[in-house]
Amino acid sequence: MLSGPVSIARRCFGPGPSKGCGHLWPRWLFLRALGLIFFSAFYSFLFQIRGLIGPEGILPAREYLDAVGQSLGARAFWYVPTLLWLGSGNRSLLLLCWVGLIASLLLLLNLWPRGMTAICVAAYLSFVAAAQDFSSYQSDGMLLAAAFLCIVFAPPGLRPGLGEDHPPSWASLFLLQWLWFQIYFESGFVKMASGDQDWRHLTALDHYYENGPLPDWIGWYVQQLPHWFHAGAAAYTLVCELFLVWMVFLPRRFRILCFFIVTPFQISIILTANLAFLNYLVLCLGILLLDDRFLRAAYTRFVSLFRKTESSQDARLIPAIETPRGVLPDHVLASPAEARAASTSAESGNTRLSGLKQAIQYASFVFSCVMLPWTFYATLALLLLMIVPRLPLPSTPITALEPFRIANSYGLFAVMTPARHEIEFQGSIDGQTWTPYPFRYKPQDPSQPPHIHAPYQPRFDWNLWFASLGGWREYPWVVNTEALLLKNDASVIELFAGNPFAGAPPRQVRAVVWQYWFTDIATKRKTGQWWRREFQGLYAPTLEREPDGSIEVVDSPEGIGALTVPE
Repeated sequence: MLSGPVSIARRCFGPGPSKGCGHLWPRWLFLRALGLIFFSAFYSFLFQIRGLIGPEGILPAREYLDAVGQSLGARAFWYVPTLLWLGSGNRSLLLLCWVGLIASLLLLLNLWPRGMTAICVAAYLSFVAAAQDFSSYQSDGMLLAAAFLCIVFAPPGLRPGLGEDHPPSWASLFLLQWLWFQIYFESGFVKMASGDQDWRHLTALDHYYENGPLPDWIGWYVQQLPHWFHAGAAAYTLVCELFLVWMVFLPRRFRILCFFIVTPFQISIILTANLAFLNYLVLCLGILLLDDRFLRAAYTRFVSLFRKTESSQDARLIPAIETPRGVLPDHVLASPAEARAASTSAESGNTRLSGLKQAIQYASFVFSCVMLPWTFYATLALLLLMIVPRLPLPSTPITALEPFRIANSYGLFAVMTPARHEIEFQGSIDGQTWTPYPFRYKPQDPSQPPHIHAPYQPRFDWNLWFASLGGWREYPWVVNTEALLLKNDASVIELFAGNPFAGAPPRQVRAVVWQYWFTDIATKRKTGQWWRREFQGLYAPTLEREPDGSIEVVDSPEGIGALTVPE
């Protein structure tokens, strides 16, 4: 019998149960969903990356990496972990996008899931680490945290199927469930800790649907409902995030019940707002609250309901789950008696693992033993520090993982946005008549309904919502965009729905701000408009292109002064 730390390690980081309440099917479903989410993320980068961080983009990655390299020296490779150090031109950016897309598709097809997950993590982290303001989202950290855990959660092998021989380890499954819990509970905690009166008075959702980053038309209709509905939804949100999610730590019946309570909650968020892939990821993490026994029973009942009979052949479509072989060769961690038994079994015809395969599996086991406890400590410490900020906990393990975004704290919608302000870029030939640049996804034309496009994430449109919450000096990339529009920069023009100055660039470009509100049902029936808006004034300096090609400031919200204008 194994004893001591080795026995504990094997139970925590070795193969989990394969019979009864195993998680082969939940793992299979979640990994397929993870492939789809990664595909949506890389697909959205494919059409935006050149305009965002390309050589002629708004925040060029090369300039950022050069500045970090000069400041940190060799440490820059740790603090900014990206493959773009090798090259950050447009070809390199698009190549990385395509590598991520192909890897996500192969993960979806269950081909070498561990390797494909690792490639997706490396490619996505490369973008996130170099995209600066365009990657400061909690959803990016959520995706990287979940995918990192899946490197060991996924079954090994090129075509593993369900991976019956390698059930998920207890530690990897627990940490994914822990991530699910973190996202919910920490979001609920910050809502109360922030002191936001909207949450305390249950008015947080009265205007949430129109004031969020990118609304959709379903949210327009939901906002027309009376206050009592929104107050009830706000109360349910707090109860769900602060209390119900603790059921994940209770026996399986409570976990399954929790899944059926929380899943409709996530679906309602997905339907009423465009929050990119964030809620899709949280929704799919909830699958891991289920187990094989439940899914087999649910499948059998489904077949019985629609075919009016139970067929043993149908039930076998979800294969019986056999006891797996260990994640490590027996001789690595086994006692002498077990080693002799394993040797005898091998002599009777069982195939021994090759030396290379043994080494790979041993390395995977060691990796799990080191990284999973480290990640758990960092995330647990962040949660405890959120509750008790002055708690004396070692911070080095937390800060060491910070650049990789795999151990994060979360807090969604801690403070509700009281109004919707939209930044609009306008160009002019004469300085008198201003023509707006049309956006692809952001609200702009009051007569156009807000569309559904999640899980696609338009980072440029999304970031303009964040910029509207502050001043242009906090978001200097807005002025960078103005300067590039003066040049009719092709990469940046691709971020818009069209170019009103396709023939020749404008002489002046400015960024103005509007305030938007959803219309009510009566107004929509009468005018056909989904929005009403009011002009608020200039948001950022107005730039003018001089005959010699230089760019000057001709107007500013604070008056013309000494401003730094991008070349």
